[in-house]
Amino acid sequence: IFFRVLVVFTMDKVLPGWFSEISSFWPGQAISLEVEEMLFEGRSDFQDIKVFKSKAWGTVFTLDGAIQVCDKDEFSYHENIAHIPLFSHPEPKQVLIIGGGDGGAMREVLKHESVQKCTLCDVDKMVPEISRKYFPKLSCAFDDPRADVIIGDGFKHLEDKNDCYDVIIVDSSDPDGPASTLFGEEFFSRCKRALHADGILVTQAENMWIHLDLISEMKEF
Repeated sequence: IFFRVLVVFTMDKVLPGWFSEISSFWPGQAISLEVEEMLFEGRSDFQDIKVFKSKAWGTVFTLDGAIQVCDKDEFSYHENIAHIPLFSHPEPKQVLIIGGGDGGAMREVLKHESVQKCTLCDVDKMVPEISRKYFPKLSCAFDDPRADVIIGDGFKHLEDKNDCYDVIIVDSSDPDGPASTLFGEEFFSRCKRALHADGILVTQAENMWIHLDLISEMKEF
């Protein structure tokens, strides 16, 4: 009887003191983390922003209710999105990151001695500001002399770029917000023009289990 009552309770309401990521972009599921302390709540020109200390996953960064970064496991994402393309290139010197305003991907990129310049273009100025304050281990590369942080639209940034970069990393949020243009055919055409002939592009491409339609469409670009 106790088990049955508990299941009904958790199905009927979100538990107080927990953050729950519930979105139509993730149909049929939710991710919930117990909150120990809310560190920041606000809204930028583009999106809702929250930072909180969780019980199990360290400090957590959310945009429009979607989890972007957790202290405990962020390395597993940032190391893969940065090191795989850079180690695949014979000598990466010029790197562009679209999005990635938390700084994690830039931190990993600048571990490569061959990199002469890493440009990061994020549309929302509050993201690097919040990261500097609450995620110093993520944002530490912002002060590297090879780092160039631009606040602007990544889609527009590429408009006049030709044969400029060895590696482009698209570290975007989900396509149902300010990053929507970063999932279209014109964006990838601009990336191709901006890359050198032997350049490499890597992009955050959602979840292969529930976003196969989106991934299949992007593969055709």
